Amino acid sequence: MQEKLPRRQNWVRLGVNSKPQLYFLLIMKFTCLSKGSGFHFPPCHILDVSGFRILLDCPLDLSALTIFYPVSPSSKMEEGEQTYDFAVNNCLDMRKRQKILKSLICAQPWYKTPNNLHLWDPSSIDLVLISSTMGMLALPFLTQTKGFSAKIYATEATTRLGQLMMEDLVLMHNEFHHFFGSDSGSPQWMSWEELELLSPALRQVALGKDGTELGGWMPLYRSADVEDCVKKVQTLKYAEEAWYNGTLLIKAFSSGLEIGSCNWTINSPKRNIACISSSKFYSVNAMEFDYHALRGNDLILYSDFSSEGVLTNDEHDNNFSASTTYNSSTPSADNDDRILKECLLRNDESLEEREKLAFICSCVVDSVKAGGSVIIPLNQLGIVLQLLEQIPVYLESSAMKVPIYVISSVAAELLAFTNIIPEWLCKERQEKLFSGEPLFSHSELMKGEKLYVFPDVHSPELLTNWQEPCIVFSPHWSLRLGPVVHLLRRWREDENSLLVLEDGLDTDMALLPFKPMAMKVLQCSFLSGIRLQKTQPLLEMLRPKEVLFPEDLREQIKFSGSHSFSVFYYAENETLGVPRSKGSVDLEIASNLATQFSWRKLDHDDVDITRLEGQLFIDHGKHQVLSGNKVSEMASRKKPLLHWGVPDVEKLLTVLSKMGVKGSVERCMSDAESGSDEIVHIHEPSKALIEVRATRTVISARDEQLASLIFEAIGTLTGGI
Repeated sequence: MQEKLPRRQNWVRLGVNSKPQLYFLLIMKFTCLSKGSGFHFPPCHILDVSGFRILLDCPLDLSALTIFYPVSPSSKMEEGEQTYDFAVNNCLDMRKRQKILKSLICAQPWYKTPNNLHLWDPSSIDLVLISSTMGMLALPFLTQTKGFSAKIYATEATTRLGQLMMEDLVLMHNEFHHFFGSDSGSPQWMSWEELELLSPALRQVALGKDGTELGGWMPLYRSADVEDCVKKVQTLKYAEEAWYNGTLLIKAFSSGLEIGSCNWTINSPKRNIACISSSKFYSVNAMEFDYHALRGNDLILYSDFSSEGVLTNDEHDNNFSASTTYNSSTPSADNDDRILKECLLRNDESLEEREKLAFICSCVVDSVKAGGSVIIPLNQLGIVLQLLEQIPVYLESSAMKVPIYVISSVAAELLAFTNIIPEWLCKERQEKLFSGEPLFSHSELMKGEKLYVFPDVHSPELLTNWQEPCIVFSPHWSLRLGPVVHLLRRWREDENSLLVLEDGLDTDMALLPFKPMAMKVLQCSFLSGIRLQKTQPLLEMLRPKEVLFPEDLREQIKFSGSHSFSVFYYAENETLGVPRSKGSVDLEIASNLATQFSWRKLDHDDVDITRLEGQLFIDHGKHQVLSGNKVSEMASRKKPLLHWGVPDVEKLLTVLSKMGVKGSVERCMSDAESGSDEIVHIHEPSKALIEVRATRTVISARDEQLASLIFEAIGTLTGGI
């Protein structure tokens, strides 16, 4: 496949006493399309570097599904006759209530992509980097778009987990497809008349705060689109090198957020860039945050918004300035490690997470003791895997035998996959592999008939095995898709039952279709990024030259003047131009070209200059100029292409007169400090004008042959190559 060339040109400068060097005229540009909203909807950015356009993540805002009314299939597990007819009646009721109560939208859901991504030409994107499974969910929308031909990179684990998540999403959405039928054009709810009937809360989700996000809604892709999308992803192992177009060196390093989640480094001819997405210093399952691999880069894109607006009590009391948080005067690796270690000890994230999980487990046990069932539609794989290990321990300590069900179309494949990906697991999990133990306990629980896995709620095997009370892990966390809709309608009136939700969801809107509810609701918040108090020590330790930092975090993290890097603040939907850093890259020139150089010294500068003609090749970051197959006619004549200096107008008239060209000189004052300008009026053989200024000479003539004569005359009076 033919690789793309950079959009912008570059030029060569050859120093008289230095190695040939290549200077790029490019200014790096960065656009934040969406800052996202935590773990479920990561940020999305566009980065223009070295003439290539890079898309960083392509997520879906699945929390926006809460504006739609859910449907559920019929099932023998339901008490009474709750069928699709029941859903139709409810849907008709909802249509009447929309105008009166301004409730939820009763229609086949569309899916919300990052704001303004649809406004960018897909064919202009050269490269896509995926950091996590959640950052991959909108990728099929791009890959099926006409003109899209970008190279896509993701880790092996992220690609497989993302594929399973998208396939599950498609299968869950099919319930709506079977109920409402096929999509045909824009749905009725997207008309302005219908949008105006929505409540302010629903309208803000549909249109955004500024009313510009309606164009980001899309009908969901199909299973074939997911398969085609995954085929176009080039998977990478941990820290594996990938060269794009011989110019950009791409690597993926663990972010610690989830299994397979990564931070990217991009080495370009002008800058080495590190992109820090949501990261965690401590993880029970995933490989730890590899911040060491991000050291020594010229620029860091800080894109972790997970702590925005979320401060602990300790963080409220702290003053986040570089001068008070740490001493940055000792740029040693030992001091950096000491700073980070102290920061971790001040706020033990692992202890906090363990306490939250223990509280969830105790609430689960209390509910089943009271005869209620538990629904856990959590989305973070790491949290789910920990609960699957800890809940059986709590049940056993309470002498209770309660079945645990995992109901999902991809659950069996997902759980099996977690036991065969040691590369992206933490050291403790990897050691289990080497000792011959299962990486996770769910395989042993399934063998011991304590954990059961089924594809859907009306699976015959599930109906045969079903017992209550029970504990069920099932999608979807939005409470609009999948088995959770059916189970909530079954247990919503049971005051002993429990629903465990993740933070990041509008609970009132999410639970609206299931009211009145008697069951208990436990909403949990899990850390999904870098705490604010760790941000400055981390950046000082990495020691970049420049940092791109969110404007929304400026008030929460105030950098002092003592930090060692420049900070550029970026905001959503704004393009930020980052000035190119000084310096250059080496340029290798073929010896047969170098021997043909004819050097000329500039009069006013200590610089020698020569003309060079060849073909520029870029391979694995090395720039080479080789002899071309064809030499232009102009080059073969050795006709000067570049002139410098100010011609003497009197001598110019003499030279022109010998060529049969007659003219006169007019002197006029210039606004510049350099003095006066001179204008030569040509009268014969036809009219023309020569403006001689301090910084340039301009020839204006209708007769092309006359213009060539004037250009040749000026060339005899100035330096040129």
